[in-house]
Amino acid sequence: MKMPPGKREAVLYDSKTNYLRVRLRERKQVFEYYRKVNGKPLKLTISEVSAISITEARREAERISGLIAQGIDPREDRRRKAEEEEKARGDRIRASISFADAWEAYTQERAWKWSEKHQRDHKDAMQAPGKKRKRSSKLTVAGPLWPLHDVALSALDTERLEQWLDGELQKNRPSVTARAFRLLRAFFNWLDAHPNYSGIVATDLLSARIKDKIPRVQAKEGDALQKDQLKPWFSAVRKINEPSQRAFLQCLLLLGCRSNELQSLKWEDVDFSWNALTIHDKVEGERTIPLPPYAKQLITGLPRRNQWVFSSPRTDNPISPPARKHDQALKAACLPHITLHGLRRSFGTLAEWIEAPVGVVAQIQGHKPSAIAEKHYRRRPIDLLGKWHNKIEAFILEQAEIAQPDSDSKIMEVVK
Repeated sequence: MKMPPGKREAVLYDSKTNYLRVRLRERKQVFEYYRKVNGKPLKLTISEVSAISITEARREAERISGLIAQGIDPREDRRRKAEEEEKARGDRIRASISFADAWEAYTQERAWKWSEKHQRDHKDAMQAPGKKRKRSSKLTVAGPLWPLHDVALSALDTERLEQWLDGELQKNRPSVTARAFRLLRAFFNWLDAHPNYSGIVATDLLSARIKDKIPRVQAKEGDALQKDQLKPWFSAVRKINEPSQRAFLQCLLLLGCRSNELQSLKWEDVDFSWNALTIHDKVEGERTIPLPPYAKQLITGLPRRNQWVFSSPRTDNPISPPARKHDQALKAACLPHITLHGLRRSFGTLAEWIEAPVGVVAQIQGHKPSAIAEKHYRRRPIDLLGKWHNKIEAFILEQAEIAQPDSDSKIMEVVK
């Protein structure tokens, strides 16, 4: 069809089908349905002429006439169909979302609320296998959630999760699998509350049948230093060459902190004038604890390479928790295996020897209050905490046959 000479727009009516016409413009030609309904003009664009045949255009015009004959507004019908098509397209997209894509969105949205350790737990849980490591020739192994990486969220069901869980329990430690399950449960709760993912995964997916398979992770029996073991432990740890690692392990025992709390300690968090540390914890957000004399001596002697108190000698980052060095020291001292968290547990256990109040020890270590009175009425000042913390440190050092420096005397240089 060609535009009549001298015209910029023209309309040609179909001779075989009522109300069907072609609107011609310089750059576009479309099939239109045009008629008056109840005295008002009704115009609908059917399609571009190049997209469908005249037969298809006539069929659509007849369908529109049929709707009008039934009292149905074809414009509303078109809107309804568009909404249905959009919903169907959205359902197809939602059905194709993989576990990995949703996990990536989840971690990006939530990471700012998590501690560095919690972020690392999520990263390790989805670690891809066969990748090169930075500090080892060994390739990475699959994280516990990696088997679900390519699975569509819509395809997750109880049977598939049971298969995943059984496989992880066979190849991973119970604690690793239990941690992965907790991360998975939090992830599913986020999906259910998120407008883009709600309804894709059934809310009852983690059924009681699956939960019953999760092993109960308990504290390892004996994972704490006894007072008779303090002397050989300190003797072996103080022989570690790297100052930050040496001080880190001793402070972990003497301060009762979590490993990641001590690892993230910055110089700005240390108040040498008032013998206090500001600890960033996972319970209160931050807490202030005393800095007893020997721990203060250890920290004062550390090199100030950057913002981190326990800094790496090779990078601008804090040191990695020296678990391997600790294991070597335990072996040299002929002591049983004790985890880094076991040193934190040791602090609480050893504090009982001097009958330190349970609430004092809990406040120093950042435990949640265990009673109404502790929760609402007991917030001990730093000097009262310091009184007991100094006694706890003095007892530990006495058992190790190490002299506790006078808190008022000049700090001695112990790190060469």
